[in-house]
Amino acid sequence: GRLDPLFISRTGRALDRTNVWRLVNRYAAAAGIAGPIGPHTLRHCFATHLLEGGANLRIVQELLGHVSVVTTQIYTHVNISRLKAIHERCHPHQ
Repeated sequence: GRLDPLFISRTGRALDRTNVWRLVNRYAAAAGIAGPIGPHTLRHCFATHLLEGGANLRIVQELLGHVSVVTTQIYTHVNISRLKAIHERCHPHQ
């Protein structure tokens, strides 16, 4: 169900937020990702990657479970090179 734990230990018990944070950092370091990063960083990346892949902001809102799209906008980050490319493509040039 919705309230079941997402992350569990080897004994089947729910992991607390500190242990989830440690796991994320351990695997990030193993992948060569500079830290510190936490589970919230993954949510931000998830939202940003969806938008960069062409997903609609409302779809991202639903996937993140946000009531307001304003909250979703906080999670998204604009890539400067993508911003420039869209500006070049969409803005009328003189």
